[in-house]
Amino acid sequence: MGFRDHFSTQARQYAAFRPTYPPALAACLAGLAPGRRLAWDCATGQGQAARLLAAEFDRVVATDASAAQIDSAAPAERVEFRVADAASSGLDATTVDLITVAQAAHWLDLEAFYAEARRVLRPRGVLAIWGYVLLKTGRAPIDDALQTFQDVTMGPYWPAGREILDARYATLPFPFERLVVPDFKMHARWTRDNLIGYVSSWSALARYREQQGSDPLPTLADAIGREWADTETLDIEWPLYLLVGRA
Repeated sequence: MGFRDHFSTQARQYAAFRPTYPPALAACLAGLAPGRRLAWDCATGQGQAARLLAAEFDRVVATDASAAQIDSAAPAERVEFRVADAASSGLDATTVDLITVAQAAHWLDLEAFYAEARRVLRPRGVLAIWGYVLLKTGRAPIDDALQTFQDVTMGPYWPAGREILDARYATLPFPFERLVVPDFKMHARWTRDNLIGYVSSWSALARYREQQGSDPLPTLADAIGREWADTETLDIEWPLYLLVGRA
């Protein structure tokens, strides 16, 4: 399977509006790893997960097959960004304590990636894959409008593989010794404009605009605006679901 870049056209929006993962997640995974010398964040995007790992590891290599994503990543101490495919990291064999894949495993050629993971992981090294689905605001009309926009308006425009994410990785093969970890959630306090910016980073929206020559986002913004004042902030939540295992 060749690399299919679903994110270059909206890389700047992705960098600006994607939520951040909880530091406790990085601390938990570091505690499971056999050491803290090297972590590899595969399919890093702009490095949201990689920057968290840098607080726990001496060195983090963050790779993505999309040059646009890497170019949009903000520099971070102890993080080295590289353009590299998930099946060919360029890392030395048996050197990596922890590998992470955040919100991206459903896009990978997993057989090739898992082979590369086994090659580079140290004995008892840890692989952690996680994702999240649609956010919740706790305000039913807004959440319903977002769900309809994601499933109906955007439905035909999601790339193949999105269904694996929607199933919360329950169907994802994971041939590693499973480890039990606590539940984690992402949190943010957002304005309405923050949320619309977040939706603007969706790959399906970029595909819709390209194929239809129109933009459905203003209609969504109008629907949400009837329930959410422009100066109001709401607590946003995304539960994470994880697959964590040892080589």
